Amino acid sequence: MKNYIINKVTRVLFSFVFGVIMPMSFAQNAPKEEDYYRITTVPTPEGVKVEGGGVVALPDGSVAVCTRRGDVWIIENPTMENGSKAVFKKFAEGLHEPLGLAYKDGALFTAQRGELTKLMDTDGDRIADVYETVYTWPLSTHYHEYSFGPVLTPDNTFFVTANVAFGSEEWWRGESRVPWRGWTMKITEDGQMEPWATGMRSPAGYGLVDGELFYTDNQGDWQGSGALWHVPKGAFTGHPAGLKWAEHEDSPINFTEKEFYSKIDIRQVKKNGRYVKPENIIDEADPDFKYEIKKHFPQLQLPAVILPHGILGISNSEVKVDDTNGKFGPFSGQVLVGDMGQSKIMRVVLEKVKGAYQGVAFDFRSGFQSGVMRFDFDNNGNLFVGETNRGWGSAGTTHSGLQYLTWTGRVPFEMKTVKAMPDGFEIEFTKPIDRTAAEDLDSYKGKSYIYKYHPVYGSPQTNQEEIKIKGVKVSDDGMKVRVVTDNLRPYYVHEITLHGVKVKGGTQILLHPTFYYTLNNIPDGETLLLSELSTKRSSSLKKKVVKKTQSSKKKVIKKDLVLNDEQVQPLLTNNTCVACHNKDKRVVGPSFQAIAKRNYTNEKIVELIYNPQPKNWPEYATPMAPMPQVPKDEALKIAAWINSLK
Repeated sequence: MKNYIINKVTRVLFSFVFGVIMPMSFAQNAPKEEDYYRITTVPTPEGVKVEGGGVVALPDGSVAVCTRRGDVWIIENPTMENGSKAVFKKFAEGLHEPLGLAYKDGALFTAQRGELTKLMDTDGDRIADVYETVYTWPLSTHYHEYSFGPVLTPDNTFFVTANVAFGSEEWWRGESRVPWRGWTMKITEDGQMEPWATGMRSPAGYGLVDGELFYTDNQGDWQGSGALWHVPKGAFTGHPAGLKWAEHEDSPINFTEKEFYSKIDIRQVKKNGRYVKPENIIDEADPDFKYEIKKHFPQLQLPAVILPHGILGISNSEVKVDDTNGKFGPFSGQVLVGDMGQSKIMRVVLEKVKGAYQGVAFDFRSGFQSGVMRFDFDNNGNLFVGETNRGWGSAGTTHSGLQYLTWTGRVPFEMKTVKAMPDGFEIEFTKPIDRTAAEDLDSYKGKSYIYKYHPVYGSPQTNQEEIKIKGVKVSDDGMKVRVVTDNLRPYYVHEITLHGVKVKGGTQILLHPTFYYTLNNIPDGETLLLSELSTKRSSSLKKKVVKKTQSSKKKVIKKDLVLNDEQVQPLLTNNTCVACHNKDKRVVGPSFQAIAKRNYTNEKIVELIYNPQPKNWPEYATPMAPMPQVPKDEALKIAAWINSLK
């Protein structure tokens, strides 16, 4: 009996020790993004600054890139086949910050700040000799009046989106100083313009999905987080600046700026003769949310997929469907979305439920050398990425660049897609999963949250609630799992991490274990019975074993007050600190080591997390947003770790 107890204790200790050591050692050899998708830099000639504002792959295998400095380059042999160099040829110059390219019938089209322009080479020398104005729109000369596009549609027309300016006194508030700022315009090649939709703040990303227009906007005033929107004609996507032109005879919007402001507090307050910048109200009793305002204004278009700020980017950009038919890997038909601030690309899968788009987003590939602005697939399935960060902060180490992303042929262990169910979600994988791990409810952890709809710059995650997993059901082939919960919330982001799910026959966990599903509508259909589900939890079994083996002992475990790098990482990730900060290098914001050198107390760092002071870091272009959603105890742990780096 004594030997039995000793052996049982040994087995428990063995499993505990190796439960800690094996994941740590495995993590050192864990698969990485670059094992499946390789980034290659296209060397640029000396003196050439790519600053890729637009990228389009041409039928002959070359790639055209327009730059924010006003040039258009054609790059021959861009993948440097047979060891030979890529050849850069200047196709056009003298443009006003073009931020997009489209190819049609041998000509290139680009949106300058105030003009859609057609560029033609009529003598075949790879140099544009005709610059033709297709359509012009007004400018107020404000620095933020970027224009993006064009998107070529199936009916051979073009979509162009236009940024708002900002107020002179209210420098934080987006405004439409001249017609069609904050709008999407539909333009024909013969110069006819149709105002299509408004509500855009900084609509840097655009693309067609199944022939329909989608765009991405950035976090800012009236936009709690970046997101992907479907843009049917007459849509209002949330930023009110463009409503200034809603009464124009060609406007498809059926309510006025005054009517909108009568239903929501725009927080336009003066003190001592000057406007006061609105800030997030912590513990706000009754904040506004977009789905509530939509009851008054049906044209208000909710995001199809929210890209949680600081997690899935901070300045979302290009929208592109993987139309390579498998040349780019196992995610054919899915939507790729770029991000400038985090220099990465995300993956999105859309579905239509009760007439509205919604869907799931995943991390996909980070590590680009500058902010990801534009990308396009060539005929071989290479994804060419134009990059820039001048005037915007980014995680990349350079201010510009042209790179391409290539699938290595290896299939990553990933969630392929997630679909909404009446009682939860169905997750499909790229490889079969380990049934024992997948049937353990402790392998899953999640929360749901929403963003405020207010004139403040961004929003914290609001109304957070734990997602209570009732049970799971693994498919017979191990390729799918149904996750059942009884607290789905319409209009909320549902974030679930599958931290314990492993590949069948191995120890490998998911390359990206978290999904973010925006649930605009809960689908109808049959729910699963509790008798069909696994409700096992390994934690309850471990507690019983530990209680039996340690019943005769009492141990006092002294915990270190300061977390180490490995322990603090989940806190930095979950609270989105890593979106803008790195331990030892400058990213969008200062490194944690640089912050440590300021000799703030732990309490002062917590205060600055909740109420940042951009004046303390004037050398950084992107001011930090307040982070009131970070729990106080976690903020103190992060602060203590930062100060341990001195």
